[in-house]
Amino acid sequence: MTDIRDDHVKVHFRLEVDEDGWPPASVESLWAVDLGDGTVRVDNTPWFVRGVASDDIIRVEVDEEGVRWAGETVRASENCTIRLIVLRDGGSAAARQTVLGTFHRLGTTGEGIEQFRMIALDVPPDADLPRILRLLEHGEAKGWWHWEEGCVTAAWRATQAM
Repeated sequence: MTDIRDDHVKVHFRLEVDEDGWPPASVESLWAVDLGDGTVRVDNTPWFVRGVASDDIIRVEVDEEGVRWAGETVRASENCTIRLIVLRDGGSAAARQTVLGTFHRLGTTGEGIEQFRMIALDVPPDADLPRILRLLEHGEAKGWWHWEEGCVTAAWRATQAM
């Protein structure tokens, strides 16, 4: 996401918190572009929401207080959401920035959050999926990070099957 304009709104997603207290919130709000027809286009990478990626079109319901709540996905983008917990150097800002830079060279965008030593990657369909997957697996084997799939596509799954 580059800048917030007047057409941007916050959309709230309900989250299921597991027995270990993860994710650390029961609601995540994401920036989205209001398309004016009861749908929005997600305009940032989710930290905790599963099954949603940037550029997905989501139906929203507005409650009596004007809060937009996410409903069904109307059209999934071809983007993937991958999340990492950075372990190297205690997940320091420098370590997170190095990881972001490394994945950026493979075609991703993303951001880090200090509180959870976490990185959320937006992986567009034209990114180097095989190299990204190999790097994710290599870094986990080396103890640099743990990673999970927040939202993946058929192209991502096909890469895993190779």
